[in-house]
Parts: sequence; structure tokens; C-alpha cells
Amino acid sequence: MNQPEERRIALVTGASRGIGRAIALALAAAGFDLALNDIARQRAALDQVCAEAIAHGSKALAVLADVSHRDEVEKMVADIMAAFGRVDALINNAGILIPSPIVSLAESDWDAVMDVNAKGTFLVTQAVLPHMRARKYGRIVNIASIGGKHGAPAQAHYSASKAAVMGFTRVLAQEVGADGITANCLCPGIIVTDMGRTNLDDPETRAQWIRITALRRLGQPDDVAGPAVFLASDGAAFITGQTLNVCGGIVFS
Repeated sequence: MNQPEERRIALVTGASRGIGRAIALALAAAGFDLALNDIARQRAALDQVCAEAIAHGSKALAVLADVSHRDEVEKMVADIMAAFGRVDALINNAGILIPSPIVSLAESDWDAVMDVNAKGTFLVTQAVLPHMRARKYGRIVNIASIGGKHGAPAQAHYSASKAAVMGFTRVLAQEVGADGITANCLCPGIIVTDMGRTNLDDPETRAQWIRITALRRLGQPDDVAGPAVFLASDGAAFITGQTLNVCGGIVFS
């Protein structure tokens, strides 16, 4: 793949751990400079990811913001523009999961999950889009989940939020394609992260997920990072509005 003459700039939300961290470091290895986001209490971990990216030869800027708050998102994007002048690739990865069966699901937990997972994706995208449109270039990769396609017990609000991200991405792709911007989704399956372990605490549950996965193993964050880097690259210039399952063979649609 031909490298661009200037280093691309990528913004990764929720970059302090798990899938976000893996994507950030894979982008650094691929030659991107980085703006890495997370909330304030993750600052130490986020700084460590920045240090690792810098060790790859990238410039890396930590930007703190709760993606569910418009004012914080707008300040974050303004700080990135002041530091780098543009955002070429946006990876909307920030997400939370608060398991609860529907009958006892607190309204506040429904709101919190929808606010971060769905509204956060919208707010960050909306803040970045004018800058991408001005340059007639952009790659947007939204991290959804196979849960948004099929769901799982105790995850109604999470599944609803990820289904919303997929629908949002399909419309976004249609609205921004003429501006040279692509928008795609990744749907991770069962990935071994701090959040993913919610599905894996019980040994029998873990074994069952392995049994029903065609590759007969659980996913690792790096398994998601490769597809994310591809969709953020010029190699994916003619791919938009698509949803790719990264699940080892659980979902076949």
C-alpha cells in the first residue's frame, strides 16, 4: 500500500484500554499520528498508550472528554485542530456496558449506555465532520458489536445502542460520500477485554462461546485493530456504509 506523503492524523475515542488501545497502537505502527481520547479517570492509562505510540515514532496527544457531553467534545476537537490542523480518520470506539435484565433495568443505566455508545458516536462525528468536509477527505470507523445484531440477555440497552450505531453509520455514509468521506462499522464478537469479561466470568459461559465460534477461540483486541486500520486507510477508499463482523465466526451476515 502506498504511504501518503504526509502522516495521517487519527482520533481514537476510548483509547486507554482494550480495543481502543489496540487500535491506537496499530495505527501508530501503520504511520498515523494520534489524538487519543478517554475520560479523566483514565488519564494515567491514556498517557501510557500515548507513550507507547510515541515509541512507534508517532506524535500522540491525549485529549480528555466525556463523549456524551457536547461541550467537552467540541473542546476536544478544537484542541486537536490546534495541535494537528486536521483529523483524517475518526475511530468512534468509546463505549460502556452495564448488564441488567430488562425487568430491573434502571432508566439511568439505559440513558448512560445510550448516551455514551450512541449519542457519543453522533456527537464526535458531528464535531469532526466540518473539518473533513473542508478537506474533502475522511475515514470514519464506528465500533458497534454483534450484540447490535442479535443481542444477549441482560444487554437490551447495549444491543439497542449498537444497533443505533449501525443505522447511524449507514445514513452517514450516504450523506458524506460526495465529500470524499467513508463511514463503516466493525462488529466485534467476544473479545477478551475488561468490558468483554462481562460475558466471560463464568467458565461454562466462556467454554460455550468458544464452542460456537468457528475459529474455536475468543477474540483479542488486536483482532479488531487490523480491520480498523484497514478501514482507516486509503486501501478502503471504495468501501462505505458497510458493517463487518469481527467475531471469529459467530455471526454470518
